[in-house]
This record gives sequence, C-alpha cells and structure tokens, in this order.
Amino acid sequence: MTSFDRNAILARLSALRAADAPTHGGHVLSYVYDSGIADLDELAAAAVRLVQPVNGLDPTTFTSVAVMEREVLGFARELLHGGDEVVGSVTSGGTESCLLAVKTAREAWRAAAGVGRPRIVAPVTVHAAFHKAAEYFDLDLDLVPVDAHTGRLEAARLIERLGPDVALAVVSAPSYPYGSLDPVEEVAAACEAAGVDLHVDACIGGWILPFWREADGSAVAPWDFRVAGVTSVSADLHKFGYAPKGASVLLQRGRDRQRLQYFATTGWPGYPVVNPTLLGSKSAGALAASWAIIQALGARGFAELAESCLRATRTLADVVADIDGLRVVGSPTGPLLAVETDDAVPEEGRVDPHHWADRARRRGWYLQLQPGLTQPDGTRLPHTTHLTITPVTRDRLDELEVALRASADEVRGEPQVDAETALAALPPLGAGPLDSDTAAGILRAVGIAGDTPGLPSDQAPLLALIEALPRPLTERLLVELLARIVEPA
Repeated sequence: MTSFDRNAILARLSALRAADAPTHGGHVLSYVYDSGIADLDELAAAAVRLVQPVNGLDPTTFTSVAVMEREVLGFARELLHGGDEVVGSVTSGGTESCLLAVKTAREAWRAAAGVGRPRIVAPVTVHAAFHKAAEYFDLDLDLVPVDAHTGRLEAARLIERLGPDVALAVVSAPSYPYGSLDPVEEVAAACEAAGVDLHVDACIGGWILPFWREADGSAVAPWDFRVAGVTSVSADLHKFGYAPKGASVLLQRGRDRQRLQYFATTGWPGYPVVNPTLLGSKSAGALAASWAIIQALGARGFAELAESCLRATRTLADVVADIDGLRVVGSPTGPLLAVETDDAVPEEGRVDPHHWADRARRRGWYLQLQPGLTQPDGTRLPHTTHLTITPVTRDRLDELEVALRASADEVRGEPQVDAETALAALPPLGAGPLDSDTAAGILRAVGIAGDTPGLPSDQAPLLALIEALPRPLTERLLVELLARIVEPA
C-alpha cells in the first residue's frame, strides 16, 4: 500500500484554507450562512462522514438516501404549506432546482401541444440561474423591468407578457439583488387563469420567510403553496437551512407534472438509468447534513434563528439609514439589503457603495458589489452593494457598525469610478471573437490577471468596467479569468 503523510497533507490544506475568506464569524455577508451554533456544524460534519461512501444515485441500494430525502421533503412541504399533491426532490443547489423547474415546465408545455420556442417570463431581478436554464433548455427569457428606485416588480407588467407561448413565469421570494418580495398572489392568479405554470424562486427565502415579519409586525404576504396558482417552489437548504453546500429542495404541485422532471432510459446495455435530477452519481453528504440539521432544529429552532436574523437586519438597515450619503434600496423582505448612493444629499456628501465596500474589505468585512444595469425599457438600475444577514451577524453588530461608518467616512464625496477611465486602460480590440490569449492579455492590461490570476483588492474599477463594456465582451473576459484561476501552473 502506498504510504502517505496524513499530517502533512492536512497541514497544507489548512494553509490553503487560511487564505480563504472566513466562513464563520459573520465577516462575509454573502455566500456563507453561519448559524453561529458550533454544535450544529459538528453534527452536519459527522452526518457527512457517515455517508461519505454512499452513492445517492440509487436509493433502492442505499436505502438511507430514500429515508432521508423523504423526511427532508416532508418537512419542507409542511413548512411551505403544501398538501399531499406536492412532491419533490433534493437537488445539489438552487441552480439545479431552478433548471429542473424550467425543464419540467418546458415538458409540460410541449405535452399541451405547445409549438415553437417557448418563453420564460420573469422580472429583471430573477436569479441568473434562469438565464442559464433558458440557454441550456432552449427557451427565450423575456425579462420584465422593475421599478428603478425600489427594485420591485409591478404585477401588471409581468401579467401583460403572458401568452400561449409562455412555458413558465417566475417570481422571487425574495429577489437576491434587492431583497424585494415579488407580488406572488397577483401573478399566480393571472397565471392560473391563463394556464401558465408559475415557479416561485425561494432559494434564499424558503427556509426563513415562513418565520419572518414585515416592519409593521404583520406576516409576510402568502408566496408559497397556499397560493393556488403556484406550481413549483425552490428553497435552498444550504442557505438558511444552514446545511453545507450543496443542497436545495424543489417542490412541485402534482405527481404527473413532477414526473416530467425525470430522465429515464433503458436504451443502453447497462443498468436502467432513472434520474430525478441532473446528476447521476452524487454524494449523499449534503442531504445527510440537511436531514441531521432538520432533526436537531425542527420548526422551533429555525424560527429562533430567523428571529436573530430579523433583529440584526432591522438594526443594520437603521445603521445604513443613519450613514450620510447611503440608503437602502426599497423595502426589502427578509435578511437581504442592497445599499446605494443617496442622491438626495449634495455630491460632496454622497458615498459610492462600491468604494464603501472596498474600504470595508480592508477592515476585514466582505460585502458584495453589484453592477448597475440598463433594463429593456431603458431605465437604469443603480449599482449597489449587497449584504446578506445571518444569525451570527447579531453578535457582530457593534464592530460591523464601526467598520461601515468608518469606511463611509473615508470615501464620502469620492465619485464613482469613471467608466471612460476604465475603458481607456483597454488595448485595441478586434472585431471578431476573442481567443483565450487575447482575452488574457486584456485582463492583464487592466490589472486583473497576472502571474497569479484573481480579483484586484479594490473591485470598484472592475465593476465600472463590467458596467461599461458590452455584455458579451464582459462575459467572455470573466470566463477567461475564472478558467485561468484553476488552470494547472
């Protein structure tokens, strides 16, 4: 047997991990969802270890997979007010859940004699997973503009886009960019009348909105299976279900409809293949961790963690409102805030949210920069900084407030990075598509990719470039950046 030095291998891994952004302690306000309960993390890790060799491909061979998935789906169905007709799958994450929701709707549309290329109708704020789904499954994505000041969708603007070529309408509970809860009831009623499937993307809200209250203390407006026209809901266990990546739930109304999600074939000489999700062989680790966390917390435990998020979110929104030159976009529902420049104050008092986020990062706090966007109707959504609040944020509010105020003071009056300045750094571009070496040369010219590719320490100039360049060019450059990060040296 080959010998190895376990301690040396793990020591190198520890050194690599030390360079990561911190996954615990509340310093990263996106990507990670820290419950603040160390015992819960240990429970999840132990559950993963127990099923490490298990192949989730076949729940008839590994029957623990069937039991855990059945119980996770049962808990999720009750949480989201689904009846006996609501069934589903545990997936590898929100993107897979959204892809499968689209695939199912496309098959249902085709079965109903849909002809041609179907559309997905969704607000501009819908998650990028639906852009991917439209590309993968050959649908047109028809994006509906939202209010440029609040990020909210007006139901009528989506409803007027419904038609016989629409395979699926999508709304968010809430949207990731601004935390706005889309008008689910109004859209669902119109979809039901028009015979159009409606998916509620609750990937980020599905495990916390059931316990949320609006600012006036009232319950959140119905958005789940209580609403008659909702045909499917996605909810990520690895977000406010506090499970390791990647685990999500996709619930669908109606067994016959949900079966359209599956892929099955006996058309090869190997074993019969029946897959409810995009993956075949898959780890059972995230499922086992999700199951264990649900067993430990139950509805009461999730409610208590949601209360921590709610209080921290309210406090943090008040902090931002008290910082001259910044303001929260709209009236978010749930533990998400988007922060923009307050244009109501004189220029010398304004704070650019991207400069603000860069200064906060220097202080050890990771906020997420979001570019501005021109909508299909020509209106402009502002560039913002995104914050996701988790239960552990409550224990860090004082030090976070100090960092946010100090960062704002440093950049108050400093204008947004000028797009023309960013563009001036680019080398001459040819008319044709970029090859890999040319794309890499452009990245080097603007100071993004060198011997060690990666994002610059200050990201405001990069975001200005993303906003200024044509989308196809920006996307090609970002592909090159990410691809080169993982290329062998």
